[in-house]
Formats: sequence, structure tokens, C-alpha cells
Amino acid sequence: MQNRSTTDAARDSIFQSIRANLAASVTHDALESEIHHEAIPVVSSAAPLVSEQSLVQWFKESLEAVDGHCLVVKNELELTATVSDIISRLQETNLRARRIAISDAPEVESLVKALHVDFDEVAVTPSASEVFSFDVGISCAQAGIAETGTLLLDSSRERHRLVSLVPPVHIAILEARQIVGTLGEALSQLRQTEKVSPIATLVTGPSRTADIELTLAIGVHGPQELFVVVLDT
Repeated sequence: MQNRSTTDAARDSIFQSIRANLAASVTHDALESEIHHEAIPVVSSAAPLVSEQSLVQWFKESLEAVDGHCLVVKNELELTATVSDIISRLQETNLRARRIAISDAPEVESLVKALHVDFDEVAVTPSASEVFSFDVGISCAQAGIAETGTLLLDSSRERHRLVSLVPPVHIAILEARQIVGTLGEALSQLRQTEKVSPIATLVTGPSRTADIELTLAIGVHGPQELFVVVLDT
């Protein structure tokens, strides 16, 4: 009983000291704010307002800074020709590009049917055990973040997670209107139509990793090459 009384008394003393100091700090806080902060301007962290065309160029520069490839097209015909050219060129390399995995987006399936290039196989959202045997994955993206050259892929709108992360090459189709300045803007834009999926993937350039000696390796845990084709109609 004596030990409990001693503990209670010590606790009460600590609480009384905290209350007294909090009460005394109100006057000092007000004085300090008046002296030091009254004339300091508020600096907004929001990205400056820019045009859609500027956002496309900003995104392109940011993506290419992290070793991604960005090509801007003006219509569906140019889109088809550009993706055909990408795959044709890849087929001349050790990346092969003979087996194509695609997401379940209808526009991706229509695009692949219109390509002017031959494949050995095309599969829609192959399983986790199968997708490792494909050379190229093609999907859409739900947003582009110009600040970092990042793609945002929302799994509630399209089944593209494995297609975008496993094959050695990922080709993403992005509409210019989906490009925004920051991640916060991208999430806000998606919420305007429906709730953002808890499974959202952020892709910034090809996959890269480094060992303990900081030796950088590309494509160890994901695509070696990322191509983003921006449809700017």
C-alpha cells in the first residue's frame, strides 16, 4: 500500500507540472508567433498551373530522365503504327517480342488486332504461372504523373498488374488528358469517377535494383524496357 501511494503521488506531481507548463506556454506561444511568424509569407507546394501540352512535355522529359521511352501520337492510326514499329524493332533484338501478354482493356485488344506485325502468341491476362514466358506486356494506364514520369495503374479499372510488371518489356498506352502534375492530383482525378482500388501500381521507368555495393542493375525484378505511348488527340 505504501508503494502504491508513493507512485500515485509521483504521478499526480508529474501531471500537475505538465498542466502548469501548458497553461504558462499559451502566453509565450502567442508572443513568439507575433514576433517571428507574422511577416513570413505562406509558400504553396502545389504545382504551377500548366497547359495539357506542357504536361505532356513535362511527363516525357521526366520519364526519359529515368530511362523510359515516351512517344506522342495524334490519333489511332499513329498509335497503331508506333506500337507496330516498337514491336518490330524489338523482334530484331534478344528481347524477341514474339509472345505478347495484354490486359483485359477492350482498347488494348483492338489495338493488338490492328498491329502490322506478326506474333507467335497473344494472350489476355495470362496467369501468374504463364506470364513469365511472355516477351512483351501491353496495357493502358489510368494516370500519368508529370513530376516524376510515373504511371499509375488502377486494378479496379483494368487487369494489368502482372502484364505490366513481369514481361521484359512493358508498353503502356496513356491519354494526354490523364496526365497531371503530381500524385495527389492523379488520385483526386481517379476519385472523381469512382473509388480508387486498394491495389494501385506506380511505375517509374524500367525496373532497377542495386546490390550492397550499389551496382545498378536494370530489369532484374521487372521490365528492362518501358515504352509509354501518349495519345494526344
